[in-house]
Amino acid sequence: MKVKRLAHGLGAEVTGLDLRTDIPASTVADIRAAWLQHQVLVFPGQDIPPESHIAFSAKFGEVDPVSFAPRFRHPDHPEILVISNKPQKGKQSETRNNGRQWHSDTSFRLAPGTGSLLHCLELPDFGGDTMFTNMYMAYDTLSDVMKKMLEDLWAVHDSTNTKDARNRPPEVLKELRKINPLVAQPVVRVHPETGRKALYVSEGQTTHIVGMTDEESTAILQFLFAHSVEPEFIYRHRWSQHDIVMWDNRCAMHLAVRYDMTKPRHMHRTTLRGEPSGYLYQAQ
Repeated sequence: MKVKRLAHGLGAEVTGLDLRTDIPASTVADIRAAWLQHQVLVFPGQDIPPESHIAFSAKFGEVDPVSFAPRFRHPDHPEILVISNKPQKGKQSETRNNGRQWHSDTSFRLAPGTGSLLHCLELPDFGGDTMFTNMYMAYDTLSDVMKKMLEDLWAVHDSTNTKDARNRPPEVLKELRKINPLVAQPVVRVHPETGRKALYVSEGQTTHIVGMTDEESTAILQFLFAHSVEPEFIYRHRWSQHDIVMWDNRCAMHLAVRYDMTKPRHMHRTTLRGEPSGYLYQAQ
């Protein structure tokens, strides 16, 4: 196993592994250490079936059976979220525009996903990249005055806040809201394994800061959204077929870049169950 850093902000490539095999515990520990250090790991050339994808994911935590969006499960493998622009049963895929805004996966859950592992099965000749940003860096580069102000703040996360979600049929929105009620999360989250602080807000899922007026909340969040995606914090991944990318949702955000939607892009994602961090929010 070799680990090669990919960018100043975050990201590393891991080679020398075949994820179809039973990887020994010592190697799993090495992968986890690299994951905690680099936040995003790229495993190139992993032409593996869904069973191997799920089994590899399970070495790093409990795999969520897409409880946050069951309508998008793989028909034969409930642990896999299908992200695709390919028609489904003669209709446009409902996940074709997933992830077009910066976000951390399932931050709208009481126990947000620890990590995600995305397997690229089909992709266009060009485009369809994914960008990642380092939320440790986003926090560390704030002024001490701003850090102090944010320390005890909570913000509301909403599964239906994204532009993509708002364009979905009313019955789909109703289902998502029922499964995922509003949750408040700390604006500054302490990573349970590294002990480091990271910003934990996103334009895709964070609606407002608890206890503030709309004007106050909007001003602060718009600053944090822009600050979190400074170029030096970012790694942009240009996919190759059968890449698997694993990222840490507790300290990194990502965004799926728009591309020519007439070209196929088909992905499978597993999500690792996380630790409790939020509380159910009741609007005043």
